[in-house]
Amino acid sequence: RPFAQSLLRFLGFIFWGTAAALAFGGLSVILMHKNYSCLFQESFLPLPGWLAVAAALTLLPTGVLAVSISSKRSRYCQGALMYLLMVLFCLEASSAVLAKFYSIRMSSELKSSMGYLFYQYNATHSQDPGVKTVDRVQWKLQCCGVQNYTDWLKATAVSWPLPDEKAHLPKSCCKKNYSHCTGDLGHLEQIFQEGCLKKLEDHLHFVMVYLFWCCVVLSILELLTGVSNGLLMRHQPFHDLRVL
Repeated sequence: RPFAQSLLRFLGFIFWGTAAALAFGGLSVILMHKNYSCLFQESFLPLPGWLAVAAALTLLPTGVLAVSISSKRSRYCQGALMYLLMVLFCLEASSAVLAKFYSIRMSSELKSSMGYLFYQYNATHSQDPGVKTVDRVQWKLQCCGVQNYTDWLKATAVSWPLPDEKAHLPKSCCKKNYSHCTGDLGHLEQIFQEGCLKKLEDHLHFVMVYLFWCCVVLSILELLTGVSNGLLMRHQPFHDLRVL
């Protein structure tokens, strides 16, 4: 019993810290979908993020119950803790499975959706949602083109339809420390040369893998919490609270 009580108290404090880590992963998924929504065809992409945020909020009262049970064994609290652990396990298992699924599926969809938007880019319609999305992606990720900056040379006829206009790159390809950059191909040192597809794929993979392992580690900690709570419950049976 002393070991179970100490472990339960320790895990209760750990839950408060890991709640922040899980919430960070969930919010990262939600914000990534919000920033690049035009590139993701799957509308349910933020779902694992929202499940992670819900699990993070549930971890806070779970940690409070774990600490309180370790100091004062209340049968009501022990039963409530078991319920919360089951809810948390369902939330985190769902979030982990969806994160793994989307990390594999989205990589293939990104290439087609990004290629279409970049090909349809038209510099003369700067207020077009597709144009704004492409510029925002290149500014945020500090990249240029799908695979690299040479993709804009293949799409020059579409991007700048005027026949006498000199081929150049969008201003969103320019590095921030070059304020006078116009996307001139004669000054490659002023533009980002790495493609956006790999950067966004790496970002997606990192966020989803981070969320997946957060859920896995927390599920293991919750299993230990359930075992510790169960050991304490054996020494104080629920004779008058069998419904729990």
